[in-house]
Amino acid sequence: MTQRVACVIPALNAEPTLASVVNGLRASLPANTFIAAIDDGSIDGTHSVAQREADAVIRFPRNQGKGAALRAGFAAALDQGADVVVAVDADGQHDPAFAPALISALQTADLAIGARVRSGSTMPVGRRLTNALSAAAVGRCIGQPVADAQCGFRAARAGVLAAVRPLSDRYEFETEFLILAARRGYRIAFVPIPTRYGTDVPSQFRAFRDSARIIGTLWRYGTGTVP
Repeated sequence: MTQRVACVIPALNAEPTLASVVNGLRASLPANTFIAAIDDGSIDGTHSVAQREADAVIRFPRNQGKGAALRAGFAAALDQGADVVVAVDADGQHDPAFAPALISALQTADLAIGARVRSGSTMPVGRRLTNALSAAAVGRCIGQPVADAQCGFRAARAGVLAAVRPLSDRYEFETEFLILAARRGYRIAFVPIPTRYGTDVPSQFRAFRDSARIIGTLWRYGTGTVP
């Protein structure tokens, strides 16, 4: 039986890159793949591009955060009866051609996360450091090796999305999702992927603010504040 695939794209001011991300997914995945774009309060032409390119568009009148956008997109994908859901950022940093590799990893895993190459890559030095530190910290929290804790390019079985419900609304959502999935015993795979920096849309990740939120999430789970 052919599995039904859905893609979720959280987008904030991604007018220059959103269409290429959607088209890349369509070129890489089955023709009946459902693609939902979530316009997270954009002030450019993101909504118009999403309406033209995606199968469904969810629009937030004001910015609510990447976690809130993913939560809404996952709900829409599950409503469509998806068996597998792929999440990918709209800024063009991830190559949609690697979506099938993430889905293939679900043959033996429940959650597949892109593992960005750090050594010898175009990843900025500061991002390499924070990426490595966050991966190590999450690994300690869940008791297993983590190659990349924050990559926005992921695939998951529908059952995982139905069972794992982080409460965070912003970038810490992805870290919390990984921790909760591991604690529920779901199998996690990491798939090496390239990352393209210097795209037409700058990353919306704010080093101080968002790193502080991620650290707070790790502290809550690591100290037992959250069961």
